[in-house]
Amino acid sequence: MSAPQEKAQRAQALRETLDRYNREYYVLDTPSVPDAEYDRLFAELQALEQAYPALATPDSPTRRVGGAPLPELTPVTHRVPMLSINTETDKSAQGALAFDARVRRALGLETDAPAVEYAAELKFDGLAINLRYEDGVLVQAATRGDGQTGEDVTHNVRTIGQIPLRLSGEAPPVIEVRGEIYMRRDAFEALNARQREAGLKTFVNPRNTAAGAIRQLDPAIARQRPLSFFAYGLGETVGWARPGTHAALLDALAAFGFPVCEHRCVSQGVEGLIAFHERIEALRPGLPYDIDGVVYKVNDVRLQEELGFVSREPRWAVAHKYPAQEEMTRLIGIDIQVGRTGALTPVARLEPVFVGGVTVTNATLHNEDEIRRKGVLVGDWVIVRRAGDVIPEVVAPVVDRRDGNETAFVMPTSCPICGSHAVRGEDEAVTRCSGGLFCPAQRKQALIHFASRKAMDIEGLGDRLVEQLVDNAIVKTPADLYKLGVLGLASLERMAEKSAANVVAAIEKSRETTLQRFVYALGIRNVGEATARDLARHFGALDTLIAADVAALQAVPDVGPVVAQSIHEFFAEPHNREVIEQLRAAGVHWAEHEPARHQDGPLAGKTLVVTGTLPSLTRDEAKALIEAAGGKVAGSVSKKTDYVVAGEAAGSKLEKAQQLNVSILDEAGLRALLSAESGDAPETGAQNALF
Repeated sequence: MSAPQEKAQRAQALRETLDRYNREYYVLDTPSVPDAEYDRLFAELQALEQAYPALATPDSPTRRVGGAPLPELTPVTHRVPMLSINTETDKSAQGALAFDARVRRALGLETDAPAVEYAAELKFDGLAINLRYEDGVLVQAATRGDGQTGEDVTHNVRTIGQIPLRLSGEAPPVIEVRGEIYMRRDAFEALNARQREAGLKTFVNPRNTAAGAIRQLDPAIARQRPLSFFAYGLGETVGWARPGTHAALLDALAAFGFPVCEHRCVSQGVEGLIAFHERIEALRPGLPYDIDGVVYKVNDVRLQEELGFVSREPRWAVAHKYPAQEEMTRLIGIDIQVGRTGALTPVARLEPVFVGGVTVTNATLHNEDEIRRKGVLVGDWVIVRRAGDVIPEVVAPVVDRRDGNETAFVMPTSCPICGSHAVRGEDEAVTRCSGGLFCPAQRKQALIHFASRKAMDIEGLGDRLVEQLVDNAIVKTPADLYKLGVLGLASLERMAEKSAANVVAAIEKSRETTLQRFVYALGIRNVGEATARDLARHFGALDTLIAADVAALQAVPDVGPVVAQSIHEFFAEPHNREVIEQLRAAGVHWAEHEPARHQDGPLAGKTLVVTGTLPSLTRDEAKALIEAAGGKVAGSVSKKTDYVVAGEAAGSKLEKAQQLNVSILDEAGLRALLSAESGDAPETGAQNALF
């Protein structure tokens, strides 16, 4: 029956499109569309050729297996063709039922005949390879190619540690082992992280990254990409009795030293196949590698031979696929999401698309540089990937579908949540909101940090309580903490009156602090505990620190351009200064002093240890005074210690100081030392009033 003209034209267009996609996928390793899109077009062409057989040309993609060999690599003719298997597109149990029905029908089995025994295994998303061993030694590795002719990639395959160069046990004269070269997800993510760090283009997916490595001319590239391997079949064998079942074959391959996937089973009848399909679907998100389905095979080799082949596929095997993990949809817009640490993350707003088993409407774009590297424009058709519970990601644009109406994305210069300036460090990929104390998106993180032990040390104000305070709109900034009362806290879930009273007491206690703790509590980016100490010691007063420009900030020891810029931008934000004034108005205070004279301070170059309880100074206050005078406070006594400041109930540190003959001061002696005009200490007897 001749085909209508429009059907013939559609078949021709499908052949041309599929040929191009085949070349991109198999030859260039740069696919422009997801597998699901290719499968749809392929199924459409198959349906047309079945309805109108005259459309089935000899060079149709439905008659092919893979792609043409690269001209730079030596061609290898497969002694046993590397054919592909039929795909069952029904994602439900019906896929296994349909395969079982076809097998039983082809074998002429009646309804009441015994169940057929099947072997089930995973369908890996990698690169098929044929490994030829002669007298137990690897002599050749070849890609599938077009099924008849592949490429010699032995030089690259030798770099894969999981592939034995010599077989274990008694090896036959000739055996060709077939399997899949793939890249683990963690290895792929680590590779892309290195690419981003180096400012290079990131890879699209593990499958094509692995294929690209194997088909390089330089084996050093393959060696740099950590590849793995699973064995699952045979090619030519000479002088070896093949096992009678597929399951026994896998056991034999494992005995030769090949890695064989543990996720496999033997099933008496179709019920076991259905159970295997469901079990693997549940495990799929947690697997360390990508799969796109499972494979069912008639287990008995004699039955396989009886069933034979049809066109390019064996009748005795089928691939039962899962929902696609990559799909194509339109990118409607790019929104900005502000994270708990102030990071501004571009998020793709998509036309709804079913991918990875769920309907996806948003996907991450990581950061501004990643958008530029991928070349994504607003309005593009894009490939979206979702693997398991991983956040959906825009992989790449489909450039062929552009119509000229697409626009470039521009990162905003202000936070879309609070309006504060959005800043990006010179060596950073992430743009951040500078309104750390004010921005609602950062509220919980800012409060948790503010209350932490090394900051304001508000005991009892942990993550769960902060969640409740913010979610119930009770606290918006750290200053609101000092308005809390026992009754208000006690009304919260799982907060008894006694616990509420303890938290209020801890908040009250935190009103008296040190400048170092307060600066650290502000949560300024790149300012840790040590930097906060150096800032407090150098400037002595908060207003002096706030007024400092970048150059003045860089005069602080160990404060470089990046840290100085972070501090300056934080205090330049009016919202942050407003919250600081609210905290001061709430009674939060600390001792201040003149800026430190690091070179000529009375304790310049001296190391002190503080131990025990001093009469009027807390340990943090004593530490701040010492550092402001140019001294260093150490945590333990050694021969390098110049002075030990000892108060009541001083313990082992005092004893060690006496053993090492280190000068020992009480609080009065410390104050006398701090008021000295030079770094020379007064006579020990005058200071050592307690001893």
